[in-house]
Amino acid sequence: MSLKRAYLLVLLVLVLDQVLKIYIKTTFVLNDEYVVFNWFRIHFIENDGMAWGVELPGMYGKLALTAFRIVAVGGIAWWLSDSIDKKASNYLIVAIALILAGAVGNIIDSVFYGVIFDDSTHQLATMFTDKPYGTWFHGKVVDMFYFPIWRGNLPSWLPFVGGNDFTFFNAIFNIADVAISVGVGILIIFNKKVFKK
Repeated sequence: MSLKRAYLLVLLVLVLDQVLKIYIKTTFVLNDEYVVFNWFRIHFIENDGMAWGVELPGMYGKLALTAFRIVAVGGIAWWLSDSIDKKASNYLIVAIALILAGAVGNIIDSVFYGVIFDDSTHQLATMFTDKPYGTWFHGKVVDMFYFPIWRGNLPSWLPFVGGNDFTFFNAIFNIADVAISVGVGILIIFNKKVFKK
């Protein structure tokens, strides 16, 4: 695969990711939910950008996370270019392109959304507002895909979690997260084809 095609894939994922995030942000209030099926919902949440909503503590935690991501994206972009130069497997090139697209998609939220949008709590967000909810590098990542495949009460005989309410699958994520997960999945599942000699 050529570098041009790889970056076309990155661009396609980025456009899909950002169009959906902007649509959700400007038509849903925070925590609004649209039920597509009982096991698939569009549920609007925002997080500070780490997996599963984990946050780095302190005033500079979010800034450090965003800076780390930008450096990591530079490394991933170099890896993509180097892999193409070395005529690596298309599996590897597609995986790296997806991971790169996902990382850039969430960086865009973190860097720009805080100064582009106003708050989504109790109101629809406005784009290019004069009252932004944050500052540069302190935006929140928009998530929306929710698959609560099974909800119920776990049997009391189960250690530690027995008797508690449980939802499988409880994560809420976006297209950028899907791209990263698929890219990593390709690296794991097709390992022999990805790293063929």
